[in-house]
Amino acid sequence: MTSAEASKRHAQLAEDIRRHDHAYYILAKPTISDGEYDRRLRELIDLETAHPELVTPDSPSRRVGGAPMDGFARVMHRIPMMSLENTYSADEVREFAARVQKAFPETALSWTIEPKIDGIAVSLRYERGVFVQGATRGDGAHGDDITANLDTVRNLPLKLAPGVPEVLEVRGEVYMPNAAFRKMNEERAAAGEELFVNPRNATAGSLKQLDPKVTATRRLAVVVYGLGEVVGAEPPPVQSGLLPWLESFGLPVPERVWTAGSTDEILESIDALDTARRGFGYDTDGAVVKLDPIALRAQLGVTSKAPRWAVAYKYAPEQAETRLRSITIQVGRTGALTPVAELEPVFVSGSTVSRATLHNEDEIRRKDIRVGDSVVIEKAGEVIPAVVRVALEKRVGSPKEFEFPKHCPECQTPVAKESTADGEGVVWRCPNSDCPAQIRGRLEHWCARGAMDIEGGGEALVAQLVGAGLVRDVAGLYDLTLDKLLGLQRMGEKSAQNFLDGLAASQSRELWRLLFGLGILHVGAGVAKALARAFPSLDEIADSTVERLLLVSDIGEVIARSVEGWFHDPVNRKLVKQLRAARLNFASTTYRAEDAVASGPFAGKTLVLTGTLPTMSREEAAALIERAGGKVGSSVSKKTHCVVAGSDAGSKLEKARTLGIAVIDEAELVRLTGVP
Repeated sequence: MTSAEASKRHAQLAEDIRRHDHAYYILAKPTISDGEYDRRLRELIDLETAHPELVTPDSPSRRVGGAPMDGFARVMHRIPMMSLENTYSADEVREFAARVQKAFPETALSWTIEPKIDGIAVSLRYERGVFVQGATRGDGAHGDDITANLDTVRNLPLKLAPGVPEVLEVRGEVYMPNAAFRKMNEERAAAGEELFVNPRNATAGSLKQLDPKVTATRRLAVVVYGLGEVVGAEPPPVQSGLLPWLESFGLPVPERVWTAGSTDEILESIDALDTARRGFGYDTDGAVVKLDPIALRAQLGVTSKAPRWAVAYKYAPEQAETRLRSITIQVGRTGALTPVAELEPVFVSGSTVSRATLHNEDEIRRKDIRVGDSVVIEKAGEVIPAVVRVALEKRVGSPKEFEFPKHCPECQTPVAKESTADGEGVVWRCPNSDCPAQIRGRLEHWCARGAMDIEGGGEALVAQLVGAGLVRDVAGLYDLTLDKLLGLQRMGEKSAQNFLDGLAASQSRELWRLLFGLGILHVGAGVAKALARAFPSLDEIADSTVERLLLVSDIGEVIARSVEGWFHDPVNRKLVKQLRAARLNFASTTYRAEDAVASGPFAGKTLVLTGTLPTMSREEAAALIERAGGKVGSSVSKKTHCVVAGSDAGSKLEKARTLGIAVIDEAELVRLTGVP
């Protein structure tokens, strides 16, 4: 292909891909299949590889992500990025409007009401129409330069339409559409990775990735709603005119905006938005009320952190009331006993809910949850069903308090309360490794697609194998024969042979899959991959000390002690020996000695957990900290970097305040780590 032909084809492909991006990400009406889209993008990238002179600042190739970054540079906001004050009632909205009106007693004020998208605030800078820099809000004065990651956001124009000011800095929100969130969590579940709690946390984690190629897979979107620095043009004088002006340059703006001329109309618009937002394809948690005339805003000014001319009205999470039929106990593969609320089915936040986790015994006691109660539930982050409270006014009689079982409901072994990383026990465990529930859980986990990926090894087959006494551990799977499988109920020869073929294929799986499949406490897919990169074989991992494991990126003390303890258990050593005899792969194909050095946003820092976190257990939070390179301490001292506090935090929180140590909540922990 000549240079002229390549240039012509490149221009055709670039325009074609931009048109399909607009149809998919702006109009939500895709016109070609994902496979065909990927084929055209691949052709464009191949052309740019062969002809580098064809690469332009707005090329669709920027959407796939560039090389990994060493870290994020700090960016100073020329105009500070402020947050909004929150209101939670109609009275508070009236008070806000009255305060503004008092400043302009002779002026008839007008307002705009916009959706408050539940995402991450960003600043986007264009120079001569080309996107040159994007940053997080940070502390309002300085943020992180995440330009490379924002390049991958498909509905963010890299080049604006003609007529744009010489410098145009816009403020907006990056978010993950609900469909993309569901698809991503399905893929993570299939890969055996931890799920994101909600789209906002997923967005935060995606934007903090040091590898833009990872961000590119997350299908993020952006919406703009305000201005930063503008040079070379005079923006419209009102917010209601500003948004169409920005849209005329190709920028995505809120899909619905209401205007109001009175407080009553503001409240009516807030109600109308509450109804309309249920049809949006993304999460919204409120309405933003803004004074429409921009000149009047400057006269009102700002407080230390928020403008006086705008406020966010936060909608209450959608809740529903239903009856608690019973409390059941699930026994996991690690022996953990988890209480589950069995509910009268009820519709909430778009789906019917009949079960909700109760987390642990302390949660039941704290909320005084009893069988037969009327309970209020909501979807935490509109994803995970949770029991918020008991409707005590509707309690009939004096139902008995729920008694957590002292024996495992599966094997009747006495259970023990296990301490968490900070020494405060919250988890009951069955210590019997031969418990049928644990055996089933370990086998299902081993066969899962994200682990050893063995076709046919689902819940039904595993239950039969354990029930018939054919298999007691994962090594026993490799002793199965066609005759043994055909002796099971409803097992045909084809299905049996497919399962045996899957077992044979699993013998050559990568080391990290085997590590993950073993079900070692705190060792998820990410940690297993880190271990496989840092050690050449399973034998070296098994013989490593805590001190050696702590040198590995993503490994902290909690994880290191768990790994060392698992491999020092005689039962597990025997299992490893049996797996070797079954000819499974123990060698790492991804070993890189340089990965034995710990890194991450918390590298070399110690954090302390206290109180009850909204969505995470202590163990989950500890693992999150360690994956970010940090360590979890059991007590607060001058060496503590910060304290992560939840509700009902006690003496550790007080000591942190006395010592002047930073205190953060769960949301800030997720934001700082950038890890799901």
